[in-house]
Amino acid sequence: MCRTVDLHQAVLARNDENALALRGYLGDRGTVAVNLLSSPGSGKTALLEQLLARAVAAGVPAAAVTADLATENDATRLARSGAPVRQILTDGLCHLEAGMLRRRLEGWMPEGTRLLFVENVGNLVCPASYDLGETLRIALASVTEGEDKPVKYPTAFGLAQLVVITKTDIADAVGFDREAFLRGVEQVNPGVPVLETSARTGEGLDALLAHVLRAADGEEAHVPVLAREHERYLDSHDHGDGTGPHVHDGDGDGDGDGDGDGDHDHGDGRGPSSGGRGRHDDVPGAAPVPAETGGNAP
Repeated sequence: MCRTVDLHQAVLARNDENALALRGYLGDRGTVAVNLLSSPGSGKTALLEQLLARAVAAGVPAAAVTADLATENDATRLARSGAPVRQILTDGLCHLEAGMLRRRLEGWMPEGTRLLFVENVGNLVCPASYDLGETLRIALASVTEGEDKPVKYPTAFGLAQLVVITKTDIADAVGFDREAFLRGVEQVNPGVPVLETSARTGEGLDALLAHVLRAADGEEAHVPVLAREHERYLDSHDHGDGTGPHVHDGDGDGDGDGDGDGDHDHGDGRGPSSGGRGRHDDVPGAAPVPAETGGNAP
């Protein structure tokens, strides 16, 4: 029955609409967004600092937004690159959403920005579900996190258009099994490009910046199989009643939350949900500006 689908799908549908609008907003300004996803401690901030510094040195207008639950530490670090940086504090929310990001960009993003790097909250679950209007989505994993990271987080790595391995300078010391990692990536995202990098030695940073600039120049990015399945699912999920997108509610009150408490709840006791971007479970798949708080409020 239609009424069994949860509010999470409605939240994702709304985010997809906001992401489409944000993509247009950025496109009108000639800006390409790059969404960076990883676990905490992957070295994402250190890598981004070096990447921004290279962009600034090359005369590429670049800016960054970094999201965290608390502190402005990452924005302070990234600002050392010389690029404009803005911190978003999410007030406990485990991910960024497209509407939230746009509100923080309006009135702040410098005119002429070509590259906008979005350092998402350190988390490989929730952020993977939310489109941020990006042109390029990058999933990162360090050599210290284990070779099975891609298969443990198939949505994050399965929707990536580029996979980046970080901290390669200590790969031998930690016994990183490169081939096993690459097999896992290929399993969840066949054909996705993989770059190996080290913020400490500079390995792979020029190649990474070049990859991003090619995307900014209009080169077609890798299209993950999971993304194609998601689009086919959206196209086929029609009830034949002309109602279009809708909320399936578990408690009959029409608000879609299953329990009336406003949470992202399935209405079946499972509590807040996470998972693949906009898909049902059965479908495969400068000094920083002062911090601002996030959340779902307008």
